[in-house]
Amino acid sequence: MRLTTKGRFAVTAMIDVALRVRTGPVTLSAISQRQHISLSYLEQLFGKLRRHKLVESTRGPGGGYSLGRKASDITVADIIFSIEDAAGSGADSTDGHAGEHAGRCVPDELWATVNRRAVEFLDSVTLQSLVDDQIAKGVEVENAPARKRLFARPAAPKPMKVTAPNSVFALGRIALAKR
Repeated sequence: MRLTTKGRFAVTAMIDVALRVRTGPVTLSAISQRQHISLSYLEQLFGKLRRHKLVESTRGPGGGYSLGRKASDITVADIIFSIEDAAGSGADSTDGHAGEHAGRCVPDELWATVNRRAVEFLDSVTLQSLVDDQIAKGVEVENAPARKRLFARPAAPKPMKVTAPNSVFALGRIALAKR
């Protein structure tokens, strides 16, 4: 398992979605603005999260992403394993080398043990516990999703008081009256 910035961003984005589970689907642009993560980067991450069924997408107006399972059923390990490449996320990266150098096995065994413990710990942390921590810290979540209007409503026109003449003849009368 590799703990990377990609994993950190994925966990952060998943917390954002889980915090807003009651308001409906969350758009990636809203997550991008709140969490300061590139929209194109989020699109890549959510593609992988969707393939692993951690999120579901809803298309169209009012669409976005919502959790694919309950937050209490998703662990940090699930999120990290879903976005990391299969080649770099194996639990034992020393397979095949165990018998080659008998003197070098102790460090390999140490790192394999550290890796197993890290996976066990991340597997014990649920998305719901992270959401609960955020709420306990005072993170406020808006009640309704902020949606942009496609078309602005026109303001009611204010009546104008016209003081200019409405014809050439009226202008001539005004000019003659001032003499």
